[in-house]
Amino acid sequence: MSDAMLFEDGKLRCRWCSAAPEFLAYHDSEWGFPVADDFRLFEKISLEGFQSGLSWRTILAKRENFRKAFVNFDFNKIARFTPADVERLLQDEGIVRHRGKIEAVINNARCAQELVATEGSLASFVWRYALPANAQVKPQSQSTSPESVELSKTLKKRGWKFVGPTTVYAFMQAMGLINDHVDDCIARKKADRERKTFLAEWNKK
Repeated sequence: MSDAMLFEDGKLRCRWCSAAPEFLAYHDSEWGFPVADDFRLFEKISLEGFQSGLSWRTILAKRENFRKAFVNFDFNKIARFTPADVERLLQDEGIVRHRGKIEAVINNARCAQELVATEGSLASFVWRYALPANAQVKPQSQSTSPESVELSKTLKKRGWKFVGPTTVYAFMQAMGLINDHVDDCIARKKADRERKTFLAEWNKK
């Protein structure tokens, strides 16, 4: 589904966001726009891990429940979760009750703390793997990239779990590390502008 689709409002968008009503706002205001907030980045990589084997619609529908269960994905707080918290979360019908994925978020929260201690922030680390603003990549033509493979490999070496190359690529698409809106999509030019501004400011740091 790499082409654009004409919607009822007369605007062209990525075809995938026609699959469910809740995808429209997510596509127009979130997907592909640059994010530098550490907790939002951690939230997204965690939710992508939960999505493994499931649909994004399932995860998006439960996102507010996930935020409540995982204290807005503040990894400093999640890092203090205990085995009792794991058991509590396994009883929470509002989220995906998968022990391995729940334990991975707690593990990754501790890894995120270590990464921040050495790199300054989660954002400063992951944005090293962003595609340049002028990168020529055909939108939605791949499910991994050399950058996602490298980021996945590095995170795994640092102890992270549920961060395979496909999961990491989906994270990069959503957080704006790549602009994967199709060429005719109304969001593509906006995402391009925001990425160029973001990267220009980011590179000054």
